[in-house]
Amino acid sequence: MSARPSFLPNPERRFAFWDGRHALSAQHTPRQNRLLAALPPEDYERLLPDLEPVPLPLGWTLYGAGEQETDLYFLIEGIASRVYVTQSGASAAFAVTGNEGVIGVATFLGGESTPSQAVVLSAGYAFRLKADLLKSEFEYDGPLLHLLLRYTHALIAQTGQIAVCNRHHSVEQQLCRWILSCLDRLPSNELAMTQERIAAMLGVRREGVTEAAGKLQSAGLIHYHRGQIVVLDRPRLQARACECYTVVKRQYDSLRRQL
Repeated sequence: MSARPSFLPNPERRFAFWDGRHALSAQHTPRQNRLLAALPPEDYERLLPDLEPVPLPLGWTLYGAGEQETDLYFLIEGIASRVYVTQSGASAAFAVTGNEGVIGVATFLGGESTPSQAVVLSAGYAFRLKADLLKSEFEYDGPLLHLLLRYTHALIAQTGQIAVCNRHHSVEQQLCRWILSCLDRLPSNELAMTQERIAAMLGVRREGVTEAAGKLQSAGLIHYHRGQIVVLDRPRLQARACECYTVVKRQYDSLRRQL
């Protein structure tokens, strides 16, 4: 059986969903997810009673490798990442998702499960929808199906580009891409991320992350201290990244224009 990344706190645990409704404040609504926000009013209102708010604590596993995906998680805050883990315990992330998307695409693609894990990279909230409730939506070819397929197209593009990036670009370029991709899904220029977790996401040694982060800090692009990254000069940081960041960002910008 594949090992899980070492940064996951007690990976066998799951959310306490029964108190999830009390964890979100009044300003948290499903419309904060861009896919749900793009639904016509009548379709949104029909789904609303079945959308269950849940917290996404840092490091928690939404789906383990090979587990059946029975729910969709429409993120409204925070970041989730898809991660492959080898039998030796080595790991690498191949996609990040924020409020532009959803976790659980296997539920409507027919596979039901994937060999990857879905873990929370930055704490937040989501609205959960049971996969079997999608059947009626799909039967009449409704707008939710088309929104999910458009998002999946962007997700596939991100996955392919990250595979190329991990193979051909330097750790420094990968780190720049990773920081920028995360910031695109956060409300500020700050990112809480330890070097161990970054190394696990990029699939590289921690020493490589330390060296790359040190160069970016010496250049005045970021300030990094005790797991907190503050971006000081985003234009220069983006110029330091490889083209993979821009390629993926264009896909998601195109998705947003279509929504």
